[in-house]
Amino acid sequence: MGVAKTVRWGVIGLGWFGEVHVDALSAMPGIELAAVCTRRPDRLKEIADRYGVPRRYTDYRELLDDPDVDALSIVTHINDHRHIAIDALRAGKHVLLEKPMAPDVAQCDEILAAAGESRGLFMVGHICRFDPRVALAKQAIDEGRIGRIISMHARRNLSKTIGRQVLDKISALLGDGIHDADLMLWFTGSRPVTVYAQEVHPGTNKYPDAGWAMFRLENDAVGVVESVWCLPETTPYQIDARMEVLGTEGALYINCGEAGLEIHDRHGARLPDTLYWPKPFGERFGVLRAELRYFANCVVEGRRPDRITPEESRAAVALMAAAGESARTGQVVSLA
Repeated sequence: MGVAKTVRWGVIGLGWFGEVHVDALSAMPGIELAAVCTRRPDRLKEIADRYGVPRRYTDYRELLDDPDVDALSIVTHINDHRHIAIDALRAGKHVLLEKPMAPDVAQCDEILAAAGESRGLFMVGHICRFDPRVALAKQAIDEGRIGRIISMHARRNLSKTIGRQVLDKISALLGDGIHDADLMLWFTGSRPVTVYAQEVHPGTNKYPDAGWAMFRLENDAVGVVESVWCLPETTPYQIDARMEVLGTEGALYINCGEAGLEIHDRHGARLPDTLYWPKPFGERFGVLRAELRYFANCVVEGRRPDRITPEESRAAVALMAAAGESARTGQVVSLA
């Protein structure tokens, strides 16, 4: 699909993160926020009016028929990803699909098949690959500065307040553990061979609140992913996210939990988000904006996104889906 220098963008799904997409896109040069879509008419009017979006749809298929929309953010429930993404790709739209790509590998493969036949570009939004702290770590690894990776451990833990809001939609391991699983596969360039996982379900939501997964890679490295959405409601962390990567000649320590800013007031201490999608003085910036800009540049230049490929997104889903199977059965699961 040929597009002008300005990318005309639509957003499908107007939950909390869909609104963050809308907010970021609305102020980005070279992007026209052309259309929004949700099944909820009141929410549609609220967001469209707030951001002055001219085209408003309660049926995503009508948005896909709109010739004045070039690219899409799909920010819906994971169980809706497959059919919306496939329909969008078949309509020739450029598609940025929020992670995880799908709940299982079979659905990922269906999306990949549609992407392979589409004239539109396709990328899954693994935001952590655009985090400068993570990107610099990857660069150091590629430069050989820590030798061969032998061990990795990551934690990405959230308040139970967030857990209660999200755990009816997705598990902690698939919802957030997939970030670190993807980064570990990216850092090593290796494939997982086996995985063993355990989940804990102290809450009342549909999915477990906490999960740990340990996997072995073809290069003999070991990775451990910890995702616990059960921190106290008083936790100061927006996201307590850290990773250590140990190699034969050195080590890396990535700290995405410490925000660089602590606010202490009558409500206690708080470490606000200062990098992912903060909004100082009313202007959204950060890693999400960088991800959106990257995809927009790919659309304008007609080049296939390679910061994260669809195949890499599928591999992360495969690993976390296998971890979920291991947690349910209590058995080591082979991915070879």
